[in-house]
Amino acid sequence: MPNKQTAIITGGTSGIGKACAELYASKGYNIVITGRNQERLNSIIQSFHADGHQALGIQADAASESGAQDVVGQTIKTFGSIDLLICNAGVSMRAMFEDLDLKVFREVMDINFMGTVNYVKYALPHLLTSKGTIIGISSINGHRGTPARTAYSSSKFAMEGFFEALRTELLYRGVHILVASPGYTGTNIRNTALTAHGEVQGESPKDESKMMTAEEVALRIYKGHQKKTRHFILTPLGWWLNFLNQFVPRLMDKIVYNVLAKEPDSPLKDKPS
Repeated sequence: MPNKQTAIITGGTSGIGKACAELYASKGYNIVITGRNQERLNSIIQSFHADGHQALGIQADAASESGAQDVVGQTIKTFGSIDLLICNAGVSMRAMFEDLDLKVFREVMDINFMGTVNYVKYALPHLLTSKGTIIGISSINGHRGTPARTAYSSSKFAMEGFFEALRTELLYRGVHILVASPGYTGTNIRNTALTAHGEVQGESPKDESKMMTAEEVALRIYKGHQKKTRHFILTPLGWWLNFLNQFVPRLMDKIVYNVLAKEPDSPLKDKPS
């Protein structure tokens, strides 16, 4: 398979990661996905093989540096190159910072931010060889922090800064970096969000049926990759939120607070009347 390109997609067993894996497989890529659930990995890889796609599923914790090193090593051993790295694995949280156990804050940062750093670190030599692409799945929370999501917002702001600096370092070395910032997307990230002490939230406070689908996000990512776009924000709400935050930040503080205060079981302490 010397002419086929190879993509590593972290957190590829659900949501945006799974949608990207399916889309890139349909475009002829060898696919490597990571996830924590071996049974789910096996099921997805079997479906890829049944459709005639070359795919590899590797159980790995996104926060593990040695895990990232192993995934990159297995990818090279199996397919010989890395042409695309999609840093998608992530976890959210929902709790007031004053109530938040700092182990939860560190867990979110380790998975979302350091997980990204780990995979980029070990895949980069191969991406420099292939003149490949790195895609970071950020969030509108990487541009506008929201209450009760301090750790999540911090991890996405860190991701944005990391990729901006790295893109400049690699300016003349042939590696393309795209950072995608979806708005609310219909995935399970809110269902699996962590509470103040690290329990899984279990139920989304949002109406998931009204959100952009993971498949729509994956298609936009693919088109951005092909056009060598450097960054985009998805959904009109996300775009306006970012735009207004630059010019009327005080007003946006109140608007964002009021919106989040109306969520079911909102953890905000002082609700506006």
